[in-house]
Amino acid sequence: MITSSVPRPEPVAPVRPPRTRPLRARALPGAVRARMPDGALTALALFTGVRLAGTAAVIIGNLLAGRPPVRDLAHAWDARWYLHIAEHGYGTLIWITPTGGVQSDWAFFPLYPALIRALTEVLPLTPGAAALLISWTAAFVAAYGVYLVGHLLHGRAVATALVGLWAVLPHAVELTIAYTESLFAALAAWSLYCVLRRRWLWAGTLALFAGLARPTGFAVAAAVCVAAGHEVLRRHGRVPPALWIGAALSPLGWLGYVLRVGLRTGDVPGGYFTVQSAWGSRFDLGAGAVRFLGALFAHGGKLVYAMALLVVVISLVLFGLLCLDRAPLVLVVFSAVLVLLVVCGSGSFSSKPRFLLPAFPLLIPPARALARAWGPRRAQVLLIGGALAAVSLVCGAYVIVVAHAPL
Repeated sequence: MITSSVPRPEPVAPVRPPRTRPLRARALPGAVRARMPDGALTALALFTGVRLAGTAAVIIGNLLAGRPPVRDLAHAWDARWYLHIAEHGYGTLIWITPTGGVQSDWAFFPLYPALIRALTEVLPLTPGAAALLISWTAAFVAAYGVYLVGHLLHGRAVATALVGLWAVLPHAVELTIAYTESLFAALAAWSLYCVLRRRWLWAGTLALFAGLARPTGFAVAAAVCVAAGHEVLRRHGRVPPALWIGAALSPLGWLGYVLRVGLRTGDVPGGYFTVQSAWGSRFDLGAGAVRFLGALFAHGGKLVYAMALLVVVISLVLFGLLCLDRAPLVLVVFSAVLVLLVVCGSGSFSSKPRFLLPAFPLLIPPARALARAWGPRRAQVLLIGGALAAVSLVCGAYVIVVAHAPL
């Protein structure tokens, strides 16, 4: 595991265009003011094309199944809770499970429904349409942030491969439905990029908003704080005030919402965690997952669970490769927290691949391998990319249209 965030050139990649000039200081994110890095438009076009194809696959699947073609995109599973919060606020929707558990809307973090409500106030959109517009826009912004991180560390070829791999993840369809993954991924990617560029105030602010987007938002805050702490040690305390402010800001979004739920439930330190427990979501060191997998191996189950298990196992391997690759500390910490939560947390096993979607740094090692192979083995790389895209389209349509398992 690396103890530095200093970018390194890709040592064995083919000749590529020179790096773009450094981003201008005091702005952000600096990339807004500096020119777009070489190859970014190509990578974003690739991402957009793949995800549009994924959306089309879901629509076609719904039509073949005799269902409304686009309803699942905006009203599947948790999306209905977000839309209800956007329209009616918190504390107005509960669900009594078959076992008598009481699930409330306080389990859902506020940033996404707040954006939905704000958009419907200024544009003539239904909440569902507003939710999709936010998700699609955020997915595009996230892809650009992913590209910037890859370009900063390893150049154009690796950055393009990184965005392409992120677009063809088996559950990447969930980036373009009315869920929070694309919004969280956008905030996380740009916060991590700002840490790599030493834009500490922006990194902390974006981490704060990431903490308002998802329960896993504290992964971004943890990455920012650990990177800031390492910078303090590396520079013997001679750091700018922005570093301290950014680190202090980073966990406030997550902490603020957790405390708010605690106040509303009458249990300040534990109210939020009680709400999550009613949804079967708790940190139990993987005991729940082990019990589920035991039942799965003993009695079988839906294909979606086998897919989820495969994704989790591959993510563990990729995390090991990321550490061996000596990736920047901030990327390792962010990925480690997300992987740890997936492996050691309870909850619906079919949802675990979705929780890993924002962990794009895990794809850096295979992206580097594809970039190295692009020159001498271009046909093989294209074949692998096409196969991964086909699998992604089929898996996306399956989990949305056929599986009927929690996303």
